[in-house]
Amino acid sequence: MKIIDYKSPDFKKEIKRIRERGEVDLEEIEASVKKIISDVRKLGDKAVIEYTKKYDAISLAPSDMRVMEDDIKRAYSSAAKEDIDALQHSAERILAFHKRQKFESWTYEDGGIQLGQIVRPLAAVGMYVPGGKATYPSTVLMNAIPAKVAGVERLVMTVPAPRGEMNPNVLIAAAIAGVDEIYKIGGVQAIAALAFGTETIPKVDKIVGPGNIYVAVAKKLVFGYVDIDMIAGPSEILIVADETADPAFVAADMLSQAEHDERASAILVTPSKKIAEAVDKEIAKQLPSLKRKEIVEKSINGYGIIIVVKDLMEAVRIANEIAPEHLELSVENPDELLGLIKNAGAIFLGHYTPEAVGDYVAGPSHTLPTGGTARFFSPLSVEDFLKRSSVISYPADELPRVAGYIERLAGMEGLEAHAKSVRIRVKKIRN
Repeated sequence: MKIIDYKSPDFKKEIKRIRERGEVDLEEIEASVKKIISDVRKLGDKAVIEYTKKYDAISLAPSDMRVMEDDIKRAYSSAAKEDIDALQHSAERILAFHKRQKFESWTYEDGGIQLGQIVRPLAAVGMYVPGGKATYPSTVLMNAIPAKVAGVERLVMTVPAPRGEMNPNVLIAAAIAGVDEIYKIGGVQAIAALAFGTETIPKVDKIVGPGNIYVAVAKKLVFGYVDIDMIAGPSEILIVADETADPAFVAADMLSQAEHDERASAILVTPSKKIAEAVDKEIAKQLPSLKRKEIVEKSINGYGIIIVVKDLMEAVRIANEIAPEHLELSVENPDELLGLIKNAGAIFLGHYTPEAVGDYVAGPSHTLPTGGTARFFSPLSVEDFLKRSSVISYPADELPRVAGYIERLAGMEGLEAHAKSVRIRVKKIRN
């Protein structure tokens, strides 16, 4: 891996290049995505079926699009008991965590005025699950369970079935999480169907879940017709390590992130040149045995970097600047640094908390902000599946007290009818 000193002239250039790795020329992609969305809006099921045949090599009739109960039963019968147990354990952990995220309605009285907020779940949510380079049953659990905790009544999952094949563990995860409807469609046509509805698939209010660049662009284009969770970019990890870190652990965690995607990024920031060199050697040692070696190699060579800094305070400063999706504090006293971390999707403390525990069994959703957006985005949570309505109640004897302010403010903005709507009531109250 490239080892670079933070004072090097190339340092900022390298960080900028890594941060912008998810940016691509979208003009050509957007044109094809817009065409598919337009066709689905106009032709409904017909367009969904045609594009599914084109991209997933599967011929469907409208009656074939939905996954039925028998499909779920076959998935259970074909899966290893140990796999089902692992999914069940993960689901229980995710449920336990998200049940603690309480967002409740509230009211208060200010004199005679009643004010408050009503919190309600979204009625229908669509969940996109990838089915390309890899399948992710854990993503099903991480997206679906917070939605169900929030009280979403209709949770719809779309997942591609290339050549008619579906991963049984994805279906089992959906059943465990309480997904209400599953459709064997993917790609842009699935996003369009969820956003606008077809004869077979009623539209939803929000779409969540990761996908390839075409799916990401589709989500971006339908935003406003429906809500979306975020535009996810390539995955990333940043590890802050001191001299107490185990180079083998650090290297393993960097490689675990690199195996996601050729554009995934693994960064180590350390004040120890010795640790930097040892981790580099460990990466070279561990990489050849990985099944996804080619993907990992491209990721490490393209977007992996080791940064040597003067001290841990400088390491924290760099971590906050990069605002990583995953941040590991592989240091002797991680709690001392935790309060200094301002920007990170998920923070993993100590030498025995690898990022993989967050991906699968810790409990918090692993749907996290990427590409530096942890500066203003948060992990997926129960709150993402709720909406809030303000409640305002003024009794007759309170309105005259504020009428003058309203009329003045409306006058500033040239909105005469606003002022009149108050004036007409005050006149009646006083008469």
